[in-house]
Amino acid sequence: MAESRPAKKGSRQSARGTTPEQSKFSAEERAAMRERARELKAEAARADGETELLAGIAKMEQPDRGIAERVHALIRSAAPALAPKTWYGMPAYAKDGNVVCFFQNAGKFKARYQTLGFTDRAYLDEGAMWPTTFALSELTKAEEARIVELVKRAVG
Repeated sequence: MAESRPAKKGSRQSARGTTPEQSKFSAEERAAMRERARELKAEAARADGETELLAGIAKMEQPDRGIAERVHALIRSAAPALAPKTWYGMPAYAKDGNVVCFFQNAGKFKARYQTLGFTDRAYLDEGAMWPTTFALSELTKAEEARIVELVKRAVG
């Protein structure tokens, strides 16, 4: 039987035996994982996904919030069958319980632009290589039309 050694005085160790400094995840990534755990509990309780998604958007700073609100409206109109929800704290849209696309605000991971991403459940295949994430710095009519086209294609 293995003998456990007491931790050094003054060092904090988690149940897994690592200190926060030894974690391979950034503080933002750990926060996103905690958010996902909370989301899974909410889903189990059958929480209303759109209410949670809109609350998440409301917490965003500008210009993220404005772009997220517009992307949400575009996705809801282009693919009303997609169920709004949050996924790792981000607005997401699911088909049959599987996330198809999501919006990541720039403030989430201190990025310089927002992104619209698609999971492997999206039908965007084009040959042997195709984009699955798109940077958004502003929304013009051209970008809005492209988002509508991508979302419609993604759901099949």
